[in-house]
Amino acid sequence: MISKKEILETVSMIGKQHLDVRTITMGISLFDCIAATAEQTATKVYDKITTYAKDLVRTGDKIAAMYGIPIVNKRVSVTPISLIGAANNEYLSLARALDRAAMETGIDFIGGYTALVQKKATPFEVAMLRTIPEALATTEKLCSSVNVASTRAGINMDAIAAMGKLIKETAYLTRDRQSIGAAKLVVFANAVEDNPFMAGAFHGTGEGDKVINVGVSGPGVVKTALESIPSGDLSEVCEVIKKTAFKITRVGQLVAQTASKMLDANFGIVDLSLAPTPAVGDSVAHILEEIGLSSVGSCGTTAALALLNDAVKKGGIMASGHVGGLSGAFIPVSEDIGMIHAARKGALTLERLEAMTAVCSVGLDMIAIPGDTPPEVISAMIADEAAIGVVNNKTTAVRVIPAYGKQAGEEVSFGGLLGSAPVMPISTESPARFIARGGRIAAPVHANKN
Repeated sequence: MISKKEILETVSMIGKQHLDVRTITMGISLFDCIAATAEQTATKVYDKITTYAKDLVRTGDKIAAMYGIPIVNKRVSVTPISLIGAANNEYLSLARALDRAAMETGIDFIGGYTALVQKKATPFEVAMLRTIPEALATTEKLCSSVNVASTRAGINMDAIAAMGKLIKETAYLTRDRQSIGAAKLVVFANAVEDNPFMAGAFHGTGEGDKVINVGVSGPGVVKTALESIPSGDLSEVCEVIKKTAFKITRVGQLVAQTASKMLDANFGIVDLSLAPTPAVGDSVAHILEEIGLSSVGSCGTTAALALLNDAVKKGGIMASGHVGGLSGAFIPVSEDIGMIHAARKGALTLERLEAMTAVCSVGLDMIAIPGDTPPEVISAMIADEAAIGVVNNKTTAVRVIPAYGKQAGEEVSFGGLLGSAPVMPISTESPARFIARGGRIAAPVHANKN
C-alpha cells in the first residue's frame, strides 16, 4: 500500500522541483481492425481508438486533481502500423485515421507509425517506410519510429541507408516549420514494446488489448536532493539518487494503478525516466553538474551519467514490480536547458553526446544539425548508435533534425516540451562508401545465449 505520508512527502516536491507525471500512455492493439479494404481498416482503427481512449484526457485530469500531481501529457500508442496495413499495402489512410483519432480524443500525441526491420524489411515494410515523410508532414500529432537493429539480429544497414534519406525528406517537407517532422521520427536499436514516451512509443505485439503505461519524470527533485550533500562522496550520491528515485516511482505506481482501474485497462509499466524540459530547474545536465562537473560535456560526463542512470534504475526497481519502458536518464539536447547552454558555449559536442549514449537511456536525441548534412552522414550517425546498442545490449536511438536553411551556430525553436536548440556542427568527412555497401552487420557473439 502507498501511505498518505508518502503522498504528502512527494506532493511537496511538485511546486518548486518540477516533479510531474510526464505521460499516461494507453497502448491499444489494432490487430482486430484489419479488414478487407484499406478504407475499412482505417475506419475500424479510428473507431477503436476513439472508443478506448475517449476518457483518457478526462481521467488524467481527474487523477491530477485527486492527488495534486501534474500529468503533463496523455498519449496513445498502437500496434506497429507496418503490420496493420500489410494486408492492403496502404498506409497513408491509416496515418490520417490515427491523427483524426488523436484530434477527436484530445490526446497530445499518438505513436505507432512504426516498422520493425532489424534484420530485413519485407516488401510491405519497405512500402510503409517510404510513406513516413508524407505521413509526418500531413499530420499534427502522429509520431513514427523504426527499429533497425537488435542484439539478437544485428544491424540492418539497408534500412539505415534508407532512414538517412527519409529523415532528410521529412525535414524538407516540414521546412516551413523548423523541420519539425524530423522531431517526430526516431530510429531505434533494441526498441522496447512498452515505452510510453514519444516519439518512439508503439504497442508491442506481446502486449494486451488495452494497457496503461505511465512515465514519471523529476530531474529537479534529484538535483534538489543532491544539494543536501554538497561534499558527500559518490557512494552517498548514489544513495540519495536511489532514495529519490524510489519516491518518484511510487508516484508513478499510484497514478498507473488508479488510471488502469478507472479506464478498465491492464496496468503495464512505470517508466522512471529523468526526462527534462526546457524549464529552469528541470535539467538532467544540472544534475550532472551538481554531482561535480563544471559543465556537462567536460571530461567525467560519461562516468557521472553512468552513476546517475544506474542509481535511478536501482531506486525505481525497489519501488515497483512493474518498472519498464526505458527507465533511466534522457539527454535530449533541445528539451534540456542545461544541455542547450552547454551546446551553445561549445562544451557539449556530438562526439561527447555519442559517448554519453553508451550509458544513458536512449541516444542522440533532439539534436539539430545543419540542413545541408548529406543523408549518408545521418545514416552513419544511426549506424554508430545502433552499434553501441547492439554491442552493449541496450536501447539506443537517433532523433536528429536537419534544419533546412540553418548552419552550425544558428538556432531552431519548436516550442512546448520540444524546446529549442543550437544547430550543432557535424563532421563533413564522407561515410558514403561504407553506407552504400548495404547488407547486414551480424549480431555480436554474445547474442548467442540459447
